Amino acid sequence: MTGQTTFTVDKLIDCKGLSCPMPMVRTKKAIDEMEAGQVLEVLATDPGSVADIRSWATRTGHQYLGTVEKDGVFRHYIRKAAPDEAKPEKKYPHVATNEELAERVAKGDAVVIDVREPMEYAFGHIPGAVLVPLGSLEARIDELRAYEGQDIYVVCRTGNRSDMACQMLADHGFTRVKNVVPGMSAWNGPVEQSEVEE
Repeated sequence: MTGQTTFTVDKLIDCKGLSCPMPMVRTKKAIDEMEAGQVLEVLATDPGSVADIRSWATRTGHQYLGTVEKDGVFRHYIRKAAPDEAKPEKKYPHVATNEELAERVAKGDAVVIDVREPMEYAFGHIPGAVLVPLGSLEARIDELRAYEGQDIYVVCRTGNRSDMACQMLADHGFTRVKNVVPGMSAWNGPVEQSEVEE
């Protein structure tokens, strides 16, 4: 017999088929409508939602209870924080436009960190961009120290995951980091494709 823990889900939102930033937009809206202590279940198929939701919950004081994946569907569980536990959500202040990054890429002096998922990166990324999915960023901080004295441009699909990544890098002492907005969803510069690893 296996031990099984049960808890009550107070609200469920279905974000299956939606990509960043929509699972986060809907999660934030749902949490805002809930009472402190209630549990939200978010159904999503976007692999990026795993790191997005965990990071957002941690930054805003909500309790990230965990994620369960089955058949390509991620079930995320978040408990809403009490008002005295909640933290105001903040945006990373240093932003670069796609045009600014395109100029730096053309000069050949840009360090680009792409925090999307491997499949997103494989289908189209900025030439020379280093793939560091948001979910593995903390574990790869020491590796990224090689770029610490350079301007680092962090990119994702829309600027949301890259915002979280910039905040993490800043928390680890990186001072020359910029969030690229609106990111790959509106990127008109050069793009490379990679083999998709299965």
